Formats: sequence, structure tokens, C-alpha cells
Amino acid sequence: MSGFSLKDHLFNAEKVEYLGSLLAGNGRTFPKRKFVNSVMKELPQLELKQRIVCIAVNLKEALPASFPESVQHLLDSLPPPLDETKTDDDFGDFIFAPLGEFVVRNGMSREDVSLSLSALKELTKRFSMEDSLRYFIRQHPRETVKELNRWAKDKNYHVRRLVSESTRPLLPWSGRIDLSTDVTLPLLDQLHADKTRYVTRSVANHLNDIAKTQPDLVVETLKRWRSQQRQHPDELNWMTRHALRTLIKQGHAASLSLLGFNTSPKIQCSDIRLSKSSLKMGDTLEFSLDIIAERDESLVVDYAIDFVKATGKRSVKVYKATKVTLKKGEQITVTKRHKLLAKATTYQLYPGKHHLTVQINGQPVGNQAFDLA
Repeated sequence: MSGFSLKDHLFNAEKVEYLGSLLAGNGRTFPKRKFVNSVMKELPQLELKQRIVCIAVNLKEALPASFPESVQHLLDSLPPPLDETKTDDDFGDFIFAPLGEFVVRNGMSREDVSLSLSALKELTKRFSMEDSLRYFIRQHPRETVKELNRWAKDKNYHVRRLVSESTRPLLPWSGRIDLSTDVTLPLLDQLHADKTRYVTRSVANHLNDIAKTQPDLVVETLKRWRSQQRQHPDELNWMTRHALRTLIKQGHAASLSLLGFNTSPKIQCSDIRLSKSSLKMGDTLEFSLDIIAERDESLVVDYAIDFVKATGKRSVKVYKATKVTLKKGEQITVTKRHKLLAKATTYQLYPGKHHLTVQINGQPVGNQAFDLA
């Protein structure tokens, strides 16, 4: 949306006022007005993560000096947990993220670890605490992993999901952790049979992270889970597709085979047709090609664009086009439109000659160049 600001949507005067009211509720001693005014004096100039830190720092000034007392004050102020009867949900309310930051900043000493982990367990029922928990994994791995093994069996699915999400090797927007798969896979072994999609999606994303460095281990893990039959077949099939999405784009043979795709499909493909070969930033790249099956085939069609970087080097990004099952002799025309955003959130476009490659079951079947002005 034009003019939309995520940081202003998540952290604003109304949200800070709401947090202050919770902390001052039920007759608790809390300098609400001073807290709100102090936060709002700094907030407008700050970016999203800086706003989380700002609120946490101001909480330190407003709460009791004793960490156990301040944590108890926070926990007593929390609203009811997110609905436990659902099978999927979002992160919760971002205004509770600073409470996790407060725990990290003030409860990292060894004598406070147990209390801190207990607090994060309660907080995650209102807002997911994976980023905060990763600080404890790094500094107190033995104590934290011991607790995670308990949480993997917790009745609250937000707590169970936290186990998988907090231990992901490549958690977006978060610092790296150094946990061996010897530690994390036993946790995923417990969680993969979970009945909630919120948990199983995290497990699949976790496996996708592992696949970037240990692809064969991921395939073997999914095969083992399939043989154990602890998860419903439809859900495990969904998890498998989601976990292998990066490997499929890379044409990883064992992953394609596990999903039922032949790495050497018997097909005929036409040349790639571009609607225009000269485009400018903001235009849409549109292409099509015809595919004829020479035998019954299940096909996953992806396309890759090698984007020119500021240095003149190239960076290839792979995108999904379609999945299709064809009978022998059947023909299909695949058409795809790709918006060349002038200001994407994850990369910057630069002018020059680009190349579009279509790949089927991981194998390139055609290439066309286009100019971007």
C-alpha cells in the first residue's frame, strides 16, 4: 500500500499506550504516563528493531530494579494467551516483542536463566519469542536445550513451535546459532508428528534451512518419517514439499525422486517466447513455452533470472512457475508473468542484459535474453 509503514503499524502511540495500561492495571505500581511519554519521545525517529530496544530500555527504568520482581510484574500484566484451540496462528501482537528483549538484556546471568526461560515460555503464548530465545541458546546452550526438550511435549502449540523455530540454522532477521543437527534433529523428530500446521510449517522451514548445507540428511530424515507413519500422510507430503523447495529449485535428484518427479523427463519443449525482449524497471516480463509429454510425466516447472548486480556480476534467483501431470502425448502451454519491481524489498534492479532460464524437474530446457533499461 502506498505510504504504508510496517514499523508505524506495529509500534505507535496507541500500542505503547496499550502496553502501559497493561503494566499499570489491577492497581500495580507503574509510572505509565512517564513511560509512554519517554518512549514516544524517541520512537518516531527509530527503525523497527530499534523501537523494540527503545521500549525495553524504558521498561528497565520503569520496573523494579530486581530482575525477579520486574519479570513477575511483566507476567502479571499479560493478557490471556492466544487461542489454544486453533491449529494455526500468527506471531501474536508485536508490542510484546520488547518484553522478550527486556528478558535478554536483564536476565542473562546464570542464576537468572531458569526464570528467564520460564518467562519466555509464557511470553511466546502472546508473541513468538524465537529471536529472544536464541540469545540463551548461544550463551547457555546446555540449560536451554534441556528446557527445549521439555517444551517439545508442551500442551500449548505456540510453545512447541518455539522449539523448532528458535533452533533454525537460518532464522530470518535473527542472529546465527551454532547447534549441531545431532541436537536439533531429535527435537524435530518429536515435532514432525504435531497436529498443528503452525508447528509443522516451522519444522518444514527448519529442514529447508538444513538442506542448504546438508541436503542428503534432510532427504533421509523425511524418508525415515515417512516409514514411521506418525504423521498423517497428507500433512507429511505437504511438509516434504515445503522442506525440499530449495532443493527442488536446485534440481537435487534425491529430492525430486522423493516427490515423484523424474530427473530425466521424456518431454519436448518449444523455444521460450518473450512478449518483449526490451523492458524497463517496473515492467512485467511475460514468457511462455509449449511442453509435450512423450510418456506420462509429473513435472515441476521453475524459471531462473540472472539479475545484474551493481558490480556487474550476476545473481541468479529461481522462482516457481507451475506443477503439472501430463499423459503421454498431452501438450500444455506454460505462461508466466514476472513483475520487475524497481524497488523490491530483498534486491535492487540494475540495467543491463539479463537471462531467463526455464527448468523442468531441475533441468534447464531453454534460455532467452532480455534487456532491462
